[in-house]
Amino acid sequence: MDRTSPDFAVGEKWEDFIDGQEELHRAALKDWVEAAGGTVTAFDFTTKGVLNDAVQGKLWRLKDSNGKPPGMIGLLPQNVVTFIDNHDTGSTQNIWPFPSDKIMQGYAYILTHPSIPSIFYDHFFDLGLKDEISKLVEIRNRNGIQSTSTVTILASESELYMASIDDKIIMKIGPKMDLENFVPPNYQLATSGNNYAVWEKK
Repeated sequence: MDRTSPDFAVGEKWEDFIDGQEELHRAALKDWVEAAGGTVTAFDFTTKGVLNDAVQGKLWRLKDSNGKPPGMIGLLPQNVVTFIDNHDTGSTQNIWPFPSDKIMQGYAYILTHPSIPSIFYDHFFDLGLKDEISKLVEIRNRNGIQSTSTVTILASESELYMASIDDKIIMKIGPKMDLENFVPPNYQLATSGNNYAVWEKK
């Protein structure tokens, strides 16, 4: 890394993900990034693991004991690449796929939160999600959401997760629709789909 000074580099440090041990899991990723001098990014397998389970009625898992996101997003968001699936977890290998009926909830999360989010080719082109994913990308770009943006978690319940990012957008995932306590009147709906929505300041 020091000798090549790349504009961007990402590495993969595989650690078996065990539910309930996300603190140890993300600490290992953090140590690896810091040992590489802090200039490399790592795929955020911790966020992938927690999010896989959380969208299945356990959205409370998306808030750690410090009130932050539970993956590397909550520690070093500028040094992580978030993803829903890749060529190993999804596609033909399909060894750790994201729940197929909740893929857009996953993208609503990673495309609104700090990190460097990545989009899986199969989802974008083969599953017909191009338009929905593109709207989320446009919202991210329009509001200047970056890898260093700030997340404020507004709700973290079994069926509802809501967060404000940079006080510019509010997002929600999950089937619960009791939103009047969380979305101020100066926000307007920017996009929505099956159990997800994003609002922008007017």
